[in-house]
Amino acid sequence: MKLSFSFLFIFLWIGASFTAIAQKPVITKVAKFKPPVVQTFLGINSNGAAVTKEEAEQLIALPLKITDGNKILYTIDSYQFLYKRKSLIQDEQTGQKQNTFTKVSDRFRTTPLPQVWIDNLKGGFQKDEELYFFDIVVKDKTGRLFSAPELKITIQ
Repeated sequence: MKLSFSFLFIFLWIGASFTAIAQKPVITKVAKFKPPVVQTFLGINSNGAAVTKEEAEQLIALPLKITDGNKILYTIDSYQFLYKRKSLIQDEQTGQKQNTFTKVSDRFRTTPLPQVWIDNLKGGFQKDEELYFFDIVVKDKTGRLFSAPELKITIQ
């Protein structure tokens, strides 16, 4: 009798396992999200702008803004900022001086840039340097995330 109960228990357990495996997954369809067409601004400047050193010093302390065609302002979730800095190096063998560029970059979640970045950048801008905001992620009013266009400003 013990053997028949054990056999029956094993048989029911295997049957329940097959039933659990045979169930079809439930797929919920979500409406496809089409992000709005937006533009990125720093002050009144958009991508490709060229500014003077003095204008760059004022711009660096301003918040990054993302707006659509209806001038709706979007919340920034994160972005990366890169400063392409002009430097002067001297060739050890020839003694000639050459211009070169170094890059300083980080990811941020607040705008404008942190005060330490603003303080370090102010007063040192030179011709041909770049302020580059990229990998910008913004949120719409329902919390959906999407990418915004990059912003590159050259100092003339």
